[in-house]
Amino acid sequence: MAPNAQQIAKESHVNHLLAHDKTPWYNKPNLRLLYIMLLPACLGVEMTSGYDGSVLNGLQSVQPWLNYFHNPNGALLGIMSAAFSIGGVFAFPFVPFCNDRWGRKSSVIIGSAIIAVGVVIQTASINIGMFIASRLILGLGIPFAIGGASQLIAELTYPKERAVLTGLFNISYYAGATLAAGVTLGTFFWTNDWSWRLPSLLQIAPSCLQLIFIWFIPESPRFLIAKGKGEQAFDILVKYHAEGNRDDAFVKAEYAEIEQTIRLELEANKRGWLDLLRTPGNRKRSFIAACVGLFSQWSGNGIVSYYLAKVLNSVGITDKKTQNILNLGLMIWNLITGINGSIWCRVLNRRTQYLFSYTGMLVVFICWTIASANFAQTGNLQAGGAVVGMIFLYYPMYNTMMPLTYNYVVEIFPYSTRAKGIAITQLLTRAGSGFNQFVNPIGLQNITWKFYVFYDCWLFVETSVIYFFYPETRGPTLEELAVIFDGPNAYLGGQDVGAALDDEYDKEHSSVEELEKPSAAYVENRV
Repeated sequence: MAPNAQQIAKESHVNHLLAHDKTPWYNKPNLRLLYIMLLPACLGVEMTSGYDGSVLNGLQSVQPWLNYFHNPNGALLGIMSAAFSIGGVFAFPFVPFCNDRWGRKSSVIIGSAIIAVGVVIQTASINIGMFIASRLILGLGIPFAIGGASQLIAELTYPKERAVLTGLFNISYYAGATLAAGVTLGTFFWTNDWSWRLPSLLQIAPSCLQLIFIWFIPESPRFLIAKGKGEQAFDILVKYHAEGNRDDAFVKAEYAEIEQTIRLELEANKRGWLDLLRTPGNRKRSFIAACVGLFSQWSGNGIVSYYLAKVLNSVGITDKKTQNILNLGLMIWNLITGINGSIWCRVLNRRTQYLFSYTGMLVVFICWTIASANFAQTGNLQAGGAVVGMIFLYYPMYNTMMPLTYNYVVEIFPYSTRAKGIAITQLLTRAGSGFNQFVNPIGLQNITWKFYVFYDCWLFVETSVIYFFYPETRGPTLEELAVIFDGPNAYLGGQDVGAALDDEYDKEHSSVEELEKPSAAYVENRV
């Protein structure tokens, strides 16, 4: 039986050495600069996704947009929304190849450039066909940017901050959503086409930031090692994880573990898609990656993300300005609760965070369904207000889980299949979102509140799958986590170096009460 995450972390020599570092990240100049540059270069990727959902939500309450496209509804509105996700599905086969062949930075650059082209076409749209085509292009670029950025953050950051920063990456979705909601509210009273063209144009802002700041970010050390550029990778780890100290014990052990593990993985794997199915561990990883992607979109959130106006209309809130104000308020609330969920990644176990989130969503969504049914049957305005309240209660539950999306997938996959694992999550995210974006307006229009019952049942299924299949991953390094899935067959190197450095460090400091940063005793290069 494979050991659990707590056992692995407890026995990890790399983690023992990491524990000796008591200096916070903001007191480390190089690491602080890295994080400042990562903010616009990588966190902005999810802002584009969030902006897209929120801007389309807001535009459904902007009369010039409704007039220009002849008040799209039902299946047509579904296609206009789903085109963004359908474009992402088309990108699925190419994203891992780009990440593994040309690097994480190149993937971000390619994705951002495609998104910029899509934004220009969307802003200049003269008919529904052109608008849908632009959204297909936007969706095509998103997986490239997200795939590269999520791996850059996980593989560059110091282990102590990895979970929080990867969580913030996903939560930056709401920063984009808040911006879009504010812009559409600001142009709400405009009577010309710029009331919707300007919000469309501003979607290019995150991609422009990425294309500017990505050049100041180093490439992933793990990618460089896989390409035979170990010395360059070691220099990056030294600069950002040891503030330039080439004799730092932790960085030596970290590099040894990464280098030897990747070498063993690449020797054993053929680096094709079938690697995801060859072993029981990889099959379980692939199943979880698919669930993470699908569950992130099929938990009821898709109803509000793109069709808040429809939901509010169904409970008697029909004033367009009120709808836009509620959209903005909800996005700000999501940003606040999402940041809180990201911070929880540092202190809560992954399973605890997942199960708390999905159980909470299930309970709140049942109440949401009951309130909607009450309003539909009685016209009770208090029941309509309760639906709005349930929406605002639902999202703190959802946002407890949301920061884990890429955090968890990055953790469960080893380097050799990580890009493909993230691509699976992206595929199911886009496919699930596309299906929802097409089906949700039809369901809301034809069966109203009864449509919510499906999500009540599905949330129960999701919670059960998480309980029975998701392992705990908090604690060990990215390389050590392979043991949870592969047991004794896991490819894990660098243990001898880590043990030697750990033992020597403990001997040197055996008479010291408080262990500080490793000293110059490690001048001898063991890597």
